Amino acid sequence: MSALERSIAIGPLGLSLGQLLLMASLVVALGVGAWLGRRRHVSVSDSVFTALLMGLVGARLGFIALYWQNYDTLWSWLDIRDRGFEPLAGLAIAAIYLAWRLWRFPVERLALASAAVSGVAAWSLAAGMLVVTAPQAAGMPSTPLTSMNGTQHPLSNIREATHRQPMVVNLWASWCPPCRREMPVLEQAQQERDDVTFVFINQGESLDTLKHFMQQESLALDNVFRDPHMAFGQEVGAMAMPTTLYYDATGTLIDTHFGELPRATLARSLERFEP
Repeated sequence: MSALERSIAIGPLGLSLGQLLLMASLVVALGVGAWLGRRRHVSVSDSVFTALLMGLVGARLGFIALYWQNYDTLWSWLDIRDRGFEPLAGLAIAAIYLAWRLWRFPVERLALASAAVSGVAAWSLAAGMLVVTAPQAAGMPSTPLTSMNGTQHPLSNIREATHRQPMVVNLWASWCPPCRREMPVLEQAQQERDDVTFVFINQGESLDTLKHFMQQESLALDNVFRDPHMAFGQEVGAMAMPTTLYYDATGTLIDTHFGELPRATLARSLERFEP
């Protein structure tokens, strides 16, 4: 799992390190802007927030433009729980707004430019340190997984049994609302993609609970396994659910997604498997 996608759980709330870094960078930008602004009797906090908001909106619209065929309602456009954002589009929109603001309001230039540079620098430095210090090219954990009939297999054995196809591994639990909402999307993808192996690893629940949930939801899933002690999730750094891992044909982790997985986000990640 990439360093920025590693998650932490704060009570019922799960956040990725990338989200925490974004919030920390915003705090740095606001602090620098407020300090310099006070010395010149000008406030730039509204401009910083506006730049962030416009960047997020631009990133969202950029993602929708790329994967519009996977969105069928206006509400799905607005539902950002899928974490569908195109960073380059967001950066471009935020930069255009900041450039206009700096040109239009000279009195804000020093404080606003310093705030923006400080926020970007804080993000870049922290993210860079995480990426450099994180293990690279992670392989499949050796944690044994329990099948529905009680036998145990590591993920590598499942990969061998499926002819070393690329693999999508979903960590979930029946008590997790986002997990329940994304299951039909993953079920459909499993039925449509015979060139990709989908594996569902239930975290910490009993066999009876798992069977009852699948029967209640009328789910027809292949490759369902249990991780009774949540050892697999701990080994890959997924402390909150749902988390989805993408392994290529060599068994190397190439992408991760923390949070609910709608069609558009899944489609973007599956593109990594295209030749």
